[in-house]
Amino acid sequence: MLNIQVGHSYFLRYDSKQWERGKPYPPLATIQIAALLRRMEHEVTLFDAMLADGVEDYAATLERARPGLVVFYEDNFNFLTKMCLGRMRDAACRMIAEARANGARVIVAGSDASDHPEPFLAAGADAVLIGEGIGALIALVERLQRQPDIDPAAWTEGLPGVASIADGTTRVTRIGAVPPDPRIAGQPAWDLLDVDRYRAFWQDRHGYFSLNMAASRGCPFRCNWCAKPIWGNHYNQRPAEEVAAEMTYLKRTFAPDHVWMADDIFGFHVDWVSEFAMHLEASDGSIPFTIQTRADLTSERMTAALAKAGCREAWIGAESGSQRVLDRMTKGTKVPDLVAARRRLGAHGVRVGFFIQLGYLGERLDDLLATRELVELAAPDDIGVSVSYPLPGTKFFEEVKAQLGAKTHWDDSADLAMMFRGAYDSDFYRQFRNLLHDQVTLRQGAADAEAEASLGLRWNALLAGERAHRTEAPTFPSTVTSQGVALPLA
Repeated sequence: MLNIQVGHSYFLRYDSKQWERGKPYPPLATIQIAALLRRMEHEVTLFDAMLADGVEDYAATLERARPGLVVFYEDNFNFLTKMCLGRMRDAACRMIAEARANGARVIVAGSDASDHPEPFLAAGADAVLIGEGIGALIALVERLQRQPDIDPAAWTEGLPGVASIADGTTRVTRIGAVPPDPRIAGQPAWDLLDVDRYRAFWQDRHGYFSLNMAASRGCPFRCNWCAKPIWGNHYNQRPAEEVAAEMTYLKRTFAPDHVWMADDIFGFHVDWVSEFAMHLEASDGSIPFTIQTRADLTSERMTAALAKAGCREAWIGAESGSQRVLDRMTKGTKVPDLVAARRRLGAHGVRVGFFIQLGYLGERLDDLLATRELVELAAPDDIGVSVSYPLPGTKFFEEVKAQLGAKTHWDDSADLAMMFRGAYDSDFYRQFRNLLHDQVTLRQGAADAEAEASLGLRWNALLAGERAHRTEAPTFPSTVTSQGVALPLA
């Protein structure tokens, strides 16, 4: 039996926007790994960075646990880990160094580490798992259990999907995206979490308590800006009865008021959702929950099944109100679908949020205005707005990577900086984002002619000065086609 500490490096305090938002969730993938290692009969402790004050909290947990092996396994269900935020990478590297200084061997896994294992190895990691890495992790643990003093090079020798340092150089064996590993099954190690601390935080900030779950791993759709270093385009759905049993367990054990379903795409098949609703009804286990989905999946039957199961809010990756931009993204949805989905969900009492993305390749001013029109017409209950963010492994990244300078990642999620030559500078998109948010907020309240006029003046001011924000030599395709290639701005 090995003494293993499992942890991650997403510190809410290091992301000012998310700290202010104040909606922390436990690291699902991390506690799934903890459960897996316990099923292998190892002694497992957890370092949960989410609500820690900072890296300085880590040393005390090392001292208490004295692990022989440390596994930093980032939460694949936290979309912010895909963005490889600079502050979280720095935190991970500092903790790796501390763990090594305390005599532990260190394994690292996550989106950033899969794309760029070098800084983690330089910080002292013995092995970086490429992708989900479950098979490699199990092999490493078994080798270490058989031979606790195994040489570091021999420990990783011949294992596919592992990066390590051999003879002073980085050795990486990539195996490509593989389906979610079936050995990640059952409930995560919920008991290792300080759930009361999460509860207190939520109650203090919002007056209610929310936990998270995941009914699936992966996404089969092929948006060309979406990074998928963990599962590629594979999608694996847990049995509906198992997911219902976990929700029932959470309800009886922790009594959350709400659940965030962290799936990239929740439900997917209407029969699965109907079965999920049936099991929840039988166990009296339903908790109001929020999902992420697509407009083209929200049929009338699907929407009714979601509402019956207890879905109270659905976030749709709308991205843009311009069909030209959606086509260039290979999004696979139509603008009218977005409006219809919002209205259908609303009719069933489900709140709707739109994820909006500004600044994609080929986007022009009229595309941006089409997005503003979509938000006005569909009137979502909430929106989340970002700018296009090039991540390794995507077609989008390949188109702009020559333009990326020293800044290849945001420091935190509030950064909202353009890292390639889009149509406009970062300040323009930030102002556009703020006005979109104000437009939604205005629609949620009582009619206010003065506020409406003020918002109109601010829109007019931004658009009147848009030429001053245009980027010199923006990255645009050169011709217009029905597939979404756009002319440069006039």
